[in-house]
Amino acid sequence: MHRGKGMKFVGDSRVSAERKPNIPKDYSEYPGKTEAFWPDFLLKEWLVGAVFLIGYLCLTIAHPSPLERIADPTDTGYIPLPDWYFLFLYQLLKYTYASGPYNILGTVVIPGLAFGGLLLAPFIDRGPERRPSKRPFATGFMLLAFAGIFYLTWQAVDMHDWAAAEQQGKITKTVEVDKEAEGYKIYSQSCIGCHGENLEGKSGVGPALVGTGHTADEVKDIARNGFKKMPAGIFKGTDDELDKLADYVAEVAKK
Repeated sequence: MHRGKGMKFVGDSRVSAERKPNIPKDYSEYPGKTEAFWPDFLLKEWLVGAVFLIGYLCLTIAHPSPLERIADPTDTGYIPLPDWYFLFLYQLLKYTYASGPYNILGTVVIPGLAFGGLLLAPFIDRGPERRPSKRPFATGFMLLAFAGIFYLTWQAVDMHDWAAAEQQGKITKTVEVDKEAEGYKIYSQSCIGCHGENLEGKSGVGPALVGTGHTADEVKDIARNGFKKMPAGIFKGTDDELDKLADYVAEVAKK
């Protein structure tokens, strides 16, 4: 007889003396502790999902997306603001050690080290403990990351000029302008940089000229002597060109 043939080793409790089919137990063997996936469990998931979906739809109806005017690549006075979850990175780029010639530090090096540390945390702290007090490295790193993100986000929100941001993205009235007119050609040589291609204005630079109601004489006076933030002597053309420009702007100002 071969060694071990016909014998049963029952000394080790981990080895069953009799072979049993590998069939999962039916949930009915545990009354009150389990439920059928269909339809009980799945119906509950659908109900919860429907509640959240209806809630989100109500929010979108009550608070529509804060759309702004059409983007203008020539508007150098526009102050951009990323979504809230990127505000801490946006604020980081405002500091001298992470901007300008050191821009690579704020965009790649510092964020890369921070997120790399988060990825390595499970491999460095491999102890069996689960209490935060027993895991000083993981707990300390988590608190440091949370404090840094919270502080930078708060700084970005606090330093942003919300009043100016509301005005710069405000949707203003646009009108069709005759770009073939001689007055517009004079306008494009001296005024378009501050007041926009369609006289709609540029945030932080120049106001809109549409619908202002200025007369031709008022336009001439502003061009010569300035108005509010506009300094005097901006217009360098001749008197004849000024007359044509003033007539053109005054016509648009009536719309």
